[in-house]
Amino acid sequence: MAKFQGGGKQSAGVEVKNAIMTGVSWMLPFVIAGAVLMGIARIGASIYGIDNIWDASYEQASTVIQVLHKFDGFGGLALSLMLPIVSGYISFALANKPGLAPGMVGGLLASNLGTGFLGALAAGFVAGYIVRALNRYIKLPRALASAGPIFILPVGGTLLTCVCMAFLIGSPLAALNHGMESWLLSMSGTNKIVLAAVIGGMVGFDLGGPINKAAVTTAMALLASGIYDPNTAAQVAIIVPPIGLGVATLLWSSHFPESLREAGKASTLMGLIGVSEGAIPFALSNPRIIIVNVIGSAVAAAMAVGLGAVNHAPISGFYGWLAVDQWPVYVLSIACGAAIIACGSLLIFHQTTGQSAIKKEVKAPEFKAGR
Repeated sequence: MAKFQGGGKQSAGVEVKNAIMTGVSWMLPFVIAGAVLMGIARIGASIYGIDNIWDASYEQASTVIQVLHKFDGFGGLALSLMLPIVSGYISFALANKPGLAPGMVGGLLASNLGTGFLGALAAGFVAGYIVRALNRYIKLPRALASAGPIFILPVGGTLLTCVCMAFLIGSPLAALNHGMESWLLSMSGTNKIVLAAVIGGMVGFDLGGPINKAAVTTAMALLASGIYDPNTAAQVAIIVPPIGLGVATLLWSSHFPESLREAGKASTLMGLIGVSEGAIPFALSNPRIIIVNVIGSAVAAAMAVGLGAVNHAPISGFYGWLAVDQWPVYVLSIACGAAIIACGSLLIFHQTTGQSAIKKEVKAPEFKAGR
């Protein structure tokens, strides 16, 4: 039977975290591919004054419009794999290859049951631990050992995972998911803006860490339910810290240490393509930057959502900005958040470099021995 590595070497919390990160990392290429294809279709359609290129009526339109409609469909097809992939690779992280089929089928069933992202996560863990248990307790003769990983574990794991999802946890998770959707969709005005600010602050807090990942992953998961405000807030907040800090080093380079001036160049580029980790060197250099990042990210996210910008795709980089509804407002929100972070970082690092300069200038008096 298959041997699973690392099962007893990690704490339960670390194992769960690593499994989720594995699932999300394998999911992202599918999400990005689908979102970019949909973005191309919708930007192209906007040139012709069409804002609903996904509508079936465009299947019989002119050649160019038909092609754009197909592109949008291709993107939607890629995005539809999001839940099976994240579930499958969570199971893979727990049970290696034998867990892949049970996890993916469980994720697909979760999608069909309407449990959303929560159901996909649950299906991944259910499949992974079921396959691990089967591997541990089913003992085969040496002559049949090779049948375990390719037959018994995938088939038994898939059946048991589907049974658990369909008859035990599917209905409660579907009810929870629908309740959360209804609550989020009912939000308007101040409540919606507060939610956006909270998501933005979480994303800006640890720059790709667990709090950031929790907010971004949840926001992306809600896209499948047609809830776009959390995603809009998250995608704005992802790029505001690296852009703001990078711009600060370009405008006021003398106030920053040499190492951060170089980091600032990379930070700006990383922000424009949607990588928040570009701001990490600044936070490590002076943890007070974290407060500035949270404030700037929260303000930008709340401003974007409050003024009506809607990002339908999990894309934060500049190549997706024009596909956002009310994109001028979206870009303005990014600029305002980045400006807050740039000015805040200037105050922090100016104070730091000023104190360093004073320490260098103050020297101990020199005494010469007298007779």
